[in-house]
Amino acid sequence: MAIIGYTRVSTKDQDTSLQDAAMTEAKVDRVYTDHGVSGTLASRPELDKALDRLDRGDTFVVWKLDRLGRNTKNVLDVIETLIDRGVTFKSLTEQIDLSAGPMGKAMLTILAAFAELERATMVERTRAGLEAAKAKGKVGGRPSVIDAKKLATINKLIASGDHSRADIARMVGISPATLYRVIQNF
Repeated sequence: MAIIGYTRVSTKDQDTSLQDAAMTEAKVDRVYTDHGVSGTLASRPELDKALDRLDRGDTFVVWKLDRLGRNTKNVLDVIETLIDRGVTFKSLTEQIDLSAGPMGKAMLTILAAFAELERATMVERTRAGLEAAKAKGKVGGRPSVIDAKKLATINKLIASGDHSRADIARMVGISPATLYRVIQNF
């Protein structure tokens, strides 16, 4: 009977150290981790591996329910699959243990719905903030690496026909992908 854990972070910049510490404390045998993967996706590479690895009598552990997913239906589908396969589910933060019977499943359903609501609220706030900034004339994204001087140099180098695109990008100090985007906007 193995204890299999699953951790997830939404962006590559985040780390799982807090989740990993909890998994160690819970004496998890093996942890599968998705980095930079949204919790709204039903299928995630490491989650799929973890679920495939589970056998009857095993325990599947997450640090917090929203790490399993941010879509109520997807979370409940995973839980149903676990139950059907005879696998125990535990969420360490919310202390959900489905071996506790119907009350555990009811709590899980409510918390899954709140995780989905939290994500939807974040998306809504972000969208509203971007729209407010746009209305004030602010544009999001990274600042352009192409100023007027670089653009003039690029134009001259292309017009001369003596240099490859890769050479021009290197000479101007930009990536070839950036150069191609600049050329498309001529």
